[in-house]
Amino acid sequence: MSDPLRPPGPRIIAIANQKGGVGKTTTTINLGAALAKLGVKVLVVDLDPQGNASTGLGIEVDDREYTTYELLLDDVSLSEVIKPTANAGLFIVPATVDLSSADVELVSNEKRSFLLHDALRQYAMDDLAFDYVLIDCPPSLNLLTVNAMVAAHSVLVPLQSEFFALEGLSQLMLTIREVRQTANEALRIEGVVLTMYDIRNNLSQQVEADARENLGELVFSTVIPRNVRLSEAPSFAQSVLDYDPESKGARAYLDLAKELLKNHGRAAVSEGVAT
Repeated sequence: MSDPLRPPGPRIIAIANQKGGVGKTTTTINLGAALAKLGVKVLVVDLDPQGNASTGLGIEVDDREYTTYELLLDDVSLSEVIKPTANAGLFIVPATVDLSSADVELVSNEKRSFLLHDALRQYAMDDLAFDYVLIDCPPSLNLLTVNAMVAAHSVLVPLQSEFFALEGLSQLMLTIREVRQTANEALRIEGVVLTMYDIRNNLSQQVEADARENLGELVFSTVIPRNVRLSEAPSFAQSVLDYDPESKGARAYLDLAKELLKNHGRAAVSEGVAT
């Protein structure tokens, strides 16, 4: 039973798509950095054994003593696993390859689908006062992704602007429906964001038209362009907003963050931005 005296806690968003290479981790890193730039306090939870979100936000492997693996399976407290990043207001629970064995270890745990849910609702979260938690899911619909969906209020889906993009959504939508029916009835679709969009490409325009026709208002107005700066930034362990704040990619993720805040009836508290 929830405690009516506790503060409401952060908005938890799982960023998921079972396909790899669609811009999922890029979206997690840069949306988190953009929200932080707008004055919002954000926690990124790296739930992908590849640990790319951790690397992309400057957390060296040697600095990942405690990770999402320990948070889920060793009952380590949030205060021990959360690390600051170079961005003010942006924090991360890092991941390492150890997480790749978690799926097998979770199977025998009777609370296997609720471990992340419970970890993100520790009383320690009250003092940390995060506004948003962004969960970078692995590129598969496994127990880690189910944990993210059970823990989350909503799912944000990056959709690559390529042929057959919409067909790949069907299994993800089925998984979301199953989680809603069995473990998290309040889960909803936060929205679909088109990534790697090339306005000069007829295919990108056709994918956008099809997505908006089929999914309607679920598709964010903001689209993320194919942009070399977005590809380069992770190799410098930076978000694109730090690497090249004037790039098209940086401006697009800032626009996406503003749109997300507006959808939630929130105002940006810095940068003089009205949302």
